[in-house]
Amino acid sequence: MPSTTDQQLISQCREGNKDAFRLLVQAHQRMVFSLALKMVGDEEEAKDVVQETFLRVWQRLGDYDTRRPFTTWLYVIASRLCLDRLRSMKHLAALPADEQVLRDFASDSGTQRQLENREWVSIVRTLAEGLSPKQRLVFTLSLLEGLTSQEVEQVTGLTASQVKSNLYVARQTIRERLNRLGYE
Repeated sequence: MPSTTDQQLISQCREGNKDAFRLLVQAHQRMVFSLALKMVGDEEEAKDVVQETFLRVWQRLGDYDTRRPFTTWLYVIASRLCLDRLRSMKHLAALPADEQVLRDFASDSGTQRQLENREWVSIVRTLAEGLSPKQRLVFTLSLLEGLTSQEVEQVTGLTASQVKSNLYVARQTIRERLNRLGYE
């Protein structure tokens, strides 16, 4: 179920209230941007995904089932757009500078360190090299966004065993990538 605030805003949006939609966007745009940035590995592409996501939300709000979590529906839309972007983008190869950002982050002893968007991009490029779009999506939703396995299944439309399998392969690929970069 969406939160009471989300439910109220959605109801107002369905009546054409653009101010309510603006509030809905403000409440959820960080979440969508976070997913998009980690998935597509490019800040401008991520911003485009956020815009396209909320455009689709506005256009399809009548299709939204209010018995389900609004954030799950948002993740479904955003993740599909991310997968489309990944398929159309050229291969995102990690650059030596990207690998250096990962090394700097891994050696930083500050436990409260916040990653800048450009640093996320570098780390994602470095770690996700070699992952299929589906593996990247499952890895991002599960480990970077913190969704439960059930939520990942709902967002991706994959079965529990497909989620588990894609996550396993993604972890193995990333582990191998880290080993090649000199991390144990």
